[in-house]
Amino acid sequence: MDIGFIGLGKMGFPMARRLVEAGHHLFVFDQRKEAVDQLVALGAVAASSPKEVADRAETVLASLPSLQASLEVATGENGVIEGKRVKRFVDLSTVGSHMAVRIFDLLAKRNIVQLDSPVSGGVGGAEKGTLAVMVSGPRAEFELIKPALSVIGKVFFIGEKPGSAQTMKLANNLLSATAVVATSEAVVMGVKSGLDPNVMIDVINAGSGMNTASRYKFPRAILPRTFDFGFATGLMVKDVRLCLEEAKSLGLSMEVAEAVGRLWEVVIREMGPESDFTSAIKPIEQAAGVVVGGKGAKT
Repeated sequence: MDIGFIGLGKMGFPMARRLVEAGHHLFVFDQRKEAVDQLVALGAVAASSPKEVADRAETVLASLPSLQASLEVATGENGVIEGKRVKRFVDLSTVGSHMAVRIFDLLAKRNIVQLDSPVSGGVGGAEKGTLAVMVSGPRAEFELIKPALSVIGKVFFIGEKPGSAQTMKLANNLLSATAVVATSEAVVMGVKSGLDPNVMIDVINAGSGMNTASRYKFPRAILPRTFDFGFATGLMVKDVRLCLEEAKSLGLSMEVAEAVGRLWEVVIREMGPESDFTSAIKPIEQAAGVVVGGKGAKT
């Protein structure tokens, strides 16, 4: 397929690379020339704007860091909406259902179909092509792009209602966000009482408390104190805020989600939006007066 790809960041670049390697003809755009140049070296064609990408490909994918970026790339001046060839816009970003519907409605006025297709699985999943790819939009359009999306991960059709895949992604990321802070609190409690955090994580992973934080984040980035899992605190907080907004719009009271949201607001305030989201344990450690160290580290 001729495919446009906009946004070659930590997630976008490996997804675009996999599409090139699978034989798709990619037209790419990013504000960072070095990212574009790397893909051009692999066989992609550089474009000078989102509009030019949409002039050259019927299917345009985007992986962007914020709601405003998705809106501007899709519907702004020199955006996808002004493209001559584009028929469908596939947003791989997490923007929430309300923004997804807004973009869907604006693009529909130009007979461009928007499919929201957020992904989960982190940079590692993007590199390996093992992401969970959630898609909502017209079924016929989904079937057309499914082969390409299958290159980047396991594809799930959530439904035809615009924004449905965004709701699914927010539910998923609420659980991910909860696992990080809840496991951090549990391990900090154990360390405060004198337990070895390495043994704790081994026991949790062998028992009923096992979760994505204990299975992956703690061994790879928290116990070794590297805090380099590859997902920014600012992006996690964005997703948690979007989830709480979604719950409010549905008239739901989600007490656990609200508590998790308060904890993440502390993390972003103390650690900053650019910090790795595994650094969420640090304010919890500071409040307890302990440090959760890795093997051979002081606790």
